[in-house]
Amino acid sequence: MPKSSLDRENGEGAAKARASLVDGRLPFKPINAASATTRPSSAPSKQRNPLKPQTRPAISKDKQPMQQQSLFSTLRTVKPTTSASSDTKKDSTTKPTKKLLDPHSMLQRSRSAHSKCDKVVKDWLNKPTPKKNSEKPQYDRHIPNHNSMASLNYHFAKATAETSQYLEHGAQTYREHIAEVVGISANKRILDFGTEPPEKRATALSSNNSAKNAGANVAPPRRILTAPEKTLDAPYMTDDFYLNLLDWSNRNVVAIALDKSIYLWNADYGTVKTLAYESDEAITGVKWETNGQFLAVGTGSGDTQIWDVEANTKLRSMRGHQGRVGVLSWNKYMVSSGARDGSIWHHDVRAAQHKVSELDGHEDEVCGLEWRPDGMMLASGGNDNIVHLWDARSTKPKYTKTNHSGAVKAIAWCPWDTNLVATGGGREDTHIHFWNSSHGGKVKSVHTGSQVTSLLWSKHHREIVSTHGFPKNQLTVWGYPALNRIVDIPGHESRILHSAISPDGQVVATAAADENLKFWRIFEHDGKQIINNKDRANVLMRRSNSLR
Repeated sequence: MPKSSLDRENGEGAAKARASLVDGRLPFKPINAASATTRPSSAPSKQRNPLKPQTRPAISKDKQPMQQQSLFSTLRTVKPTTSASSDTKKDSTTKPTKKLLDPHSMLQRSRSAHSKCDKVVKDWLNKPTPKKNSEKPQYDRHIPNHNSMASLNYHFAKATAETSQYLEHGAQTYREHIAEVVGISANKRILDFGTEPPEKRATALSSNNSAKNAGANVAPPRRILTAPEKTLDAPYMTDDFYLNLLDWSNRNVVAIALDKSIYLWNADYGTVKTLAYESDEAITGVKWETNGQFLAVGTGSGDTQIWDVEANTKLRSMRGHQGRVGVLSWNKYMVSSGARDGSIWHHDVRAAQHKVSELDGHEDEVCGLEWRPDGMMLASGGNDNIVHLWDARSTKPKYTKTNHSGAVKAIAWCPWDTNLVATGGGREDTHIHFWNSSHGGKVKSVHTGSQVTSLLWSKHHREIVSTHGFPKNQLTVWGYPALNRIVDIPGHESRILHSAISPDGQVVATAAADENLKFWRIFEHDGKQIINNKDRANVLMRRSNSLR
């Protein structure tokens, strides 16, 4: 039903009042209504979609651009459509015309206003201005604000460093309490998944860098004396590379064979005792039993003798080899002997039938023989340039190594790695090889440049000392596993033939063809030794602190 003229006037008056209210609250001034042109009432008004870019229609050449209208004039010219006109348009057009919305929804921002908002809605007009919350958080006096306190402590400690320790006392106590509950050190991080870096080992060659590391928490380099601590005469020393004529017992007694005599030098008191050996056979090898009570002696006729040193008597003689016995090694109550005929015999010193087994693996004289400390494996070397690793339960070699090109006399098992064994070659080889006895592989190798006559591992440092013959006649200390040359000690005037280490692992004794027996304090330590009997270790270390 069409509206009357009175209703139309009332509607226009209400629209004017609302427009004036809006114009007073808008944040920009309206354009002069007199200069604006009114839009034709027949043109339907299009509602703009917010948050969507607006496209302007292209302006034809024959038409002038429409001037901007004010919101007030636009609102006045809009007339509500009648039902009849809407029915006519519905029949003539396919798209239905949208109903007229509230006048507030028709209030559009001018294109001259630089704003991303497309529409002024009722909620925006009536929304009150937000007020800032000026209230500060209140804390109980027993529960302080930790962030404020930490900031205060930092600034105060920065200004007065002397009193900072008192301010941080509470935080330190808290950290210590947390560390105690978690079960870690107070200086260690709780979430620390990285591995610790390896410790730097100090060597004699690093003395040049000691000045650079002054003030750092680095251990000083170990000082190794290059002069012998003691020298004894050893006349009639047999100059033979394949013999083993020197050994040092756990009771701190040195046994050395000179021609057809055996001398016992007590390092505690400096006394010398001669073993009552009266045979005309040349002595070719000596080896102390583990406890230092009995001494095994090899002779040139193939005889293996057992001597009681305290009683100075021969207990028994075990024959059987077809050549001289140049090397001996103990394994509890069993002594093994290597002979020139290439055979190795195991003798049970308790039984009347002393021969337990025979190992045939070498084609030439056996000059190197050493049991592993646990007695489960035996390493042997010969003049055939071959190294055999034997299992104690078998008579066949477990591993055979042919890497050496010279006679293998020097053999030593590592005291802190059970499966590691080192072997040294003769004049034609001059190499030291390191083997893993569990799988038989070669672990390391180093070229010495000189004949290797013996090898001794340190009990307190990760080091090994090698003695050499032609051409250098020296002692060399190597670091392991880097195999860096720590120090070279010019030892004797002629080649070093034999060596032995003191029971505390500090002093090395060497005998050479120049008929001198010298003692070198190479592996001096602070008294920390890892063995089962602590009291026994302390006694042994006191004994060898000074050689008499």
